[in-house]
Amino acid sequence: MKTLIFIKKKRLRGEREIPFGGGNPMRRMEKGARHRNNTGKNHPGGSEAEASPESGSGGGGVALKKEIGLVSACGIIVGNIIGSGIFVSPKGVLENAGSVGLALIVWIVTGVITAVGALCYAELGVTIPKSGGDYSYVKDIFGGLAGFLRLWIAVLVIYPTNQAVIALTFSNYVLQPLFPTCFPPESGLRFLAAICLLLLTWINCASVRWATRVQDIFTAGKLLALALIIIMGIVQICKGEYFWLEPKNAFENFQEPDIGLIALAFLQGSFAYGGWNFLNYVTEELVDPYKNLPRAIFISIPLVTFVYVFANVAYVTAMSPQELLASNAVAVTFGEKLLGVMAWIMPISVALSTFGGVNGSLFTSSRLFFAGAREGHLPSVLAMIHVKRCTPIPALLFTCFSTLLMLVTSDMYTLINYVGFINYLFYGVTIAGQIVLRWKKPDIPRPIKINLLFPIIYLLFWAFLLIFSLWSEPVVCGTGLAIMLTGVPVYFLGVYWQHKPKCVNNFIESLTLVSQKMCVVVYPEMEAGSGKEEVNEDTDEQRQPIYQPTASKDKDSEQPQP
Repeated sequence: MKTLIFIKKKRLRGEREIPFGGGNPMRRMEKGARHRNNTGKNHPGGSEAEASPESGSGGGGVALKKEIGLVSACGIIVGNIIGSGIFVSPKGVLENAGSVGLALIVWIVTGVITAVGALCYAELGVTIPKSGGDYSYVKDIFGGLAGFLRLWIAVLVIYPTNQAVIALTFSNYVLQPLFPTCFPPESGLRFLAAICLLLLTWINCASVRWATRVQDIFTAGKLLALALIIIMGIVQICKGEYFWLEPKNAFENFQEPDIGLIALAFLQGSFAYGGWNFLNYVTEELVDPYKNLPRAIFISIPLVTFVYVFANVAYVTAMSPQELLASNAVAVTFGEKLLGVMAWIMPISVALSTFGGVNGSLFTSSRLFFAGAREGHLPSVLAMIHVKRCTPIPALLFTCFSTLLMLVTSDMYTLINYVGFINYLFYGVTIAGQIVLRWKKPDIPRPIKINLLFPIIYLLFWAFLLIFSLWSEPVVCGTGLAIMLTGVPVYFLGVYWQHKPKCVNNFIESLTLVSQKMCVVVYPEMEAGSGKEEVNEDTDEQRQPIYQPTASKDKDSEQPQP
């Protein structure tokens, strides 16, 4: 191991123009892989960890393992979309829709639009087969600054705050039975949330397989709980309890119809499906991504839409719209009405659902930060993986630490409101990039090629909601844009400005080396440059113009002479 780290140190000192401690990240990682392979040949004792079968990619180098199969891929999508919302407060759509019937239509339409967006992402995911999701697509299509701004807002606010809120929801439902007559203490909630985050970070650091098993188990658990709700709803309908589902009652307005409120209902519905693009963050760890990425999307989005619609149908068989809107935890109220002594199942289901949600968010967001570091947009140590476990430990620790920081702040929920608009903005930008890519590079291989009508439909719906958001909440949206634009000077100082003073580069290199030693991590071997994995001609051709345009030239120029 000492030999490996010494070689890494020499190589880092040879590249002074490294943004955030990294030059051309693709070139650097390919060179690092070759150095590690050579080290293994020349110093077998010093590179034993990397040559072990556990190290990943067929013998010499360390690489991310392809351990996410179709079931786990579906678990990631379903587990990230279905959080606590459908159990706790599905009333946002109903409140703004103004009637039960229109609310159900909103759930169906937003599910269809989500499926359209997911189809667009499926094409992008197999055309640009990189982890990092919309960040990678925006960066490759629109350039480094646009990609960095997407990454900046995700690193700064979106993922830390979302994970903190989900962890706090988990701790609230775990502690609530211990405090039946009052709210749990704030310090206790935050402490338990921190334990949840630390435990799941450790699991994700230890093994990709463990992390995906946790995701599979807890996704199955939340689906079983929702299946129970749906079955109880069917039983209610069989008993004749379907007053609010009859057309004359379903479309009875309990408030004055308003186009602005209906648009807000669609916006709430779209947010409820958030997480549908998370599988694209881990494309490189998918087994056979060209088949399993689209298959997982085709299975998961219709499944979630079915669950959302019929869970809401079940709720109105036991509660009137007024009761549903008055409840702070709809599934718990539903359980108390219909399950009797088994009503405890519902709060436990919420806790399990949120626990799985934290795991899925940690797993996918760490890969986003890993991808950003690999492109030179974040400190290069975040692009390293453990020599034996092949997990991105620095990225996971960074994700955990940023979330723990959010737990001690009091403005989490305000920040989420500010940047929710920006998150939705980049969905549309990414899908617009699909049209741009069709125009700029029409001949690159696309294993999936959907009709351009699909991205146009999505963009029309997206533009409608975006314009309405700007009109109804100009201050909130403007603040979100301002937070995003703080990334512009950071980009020019940290990424664009490559020839930094020597003292700055030395400091970054020293910090990177110390982090490497502490975490026992190295740069992963790049799949296209390793020569260990079979890559078909279509895959190789499609990567040339999009996947790693600079790295491919570097690779050719650095081939060893026979």
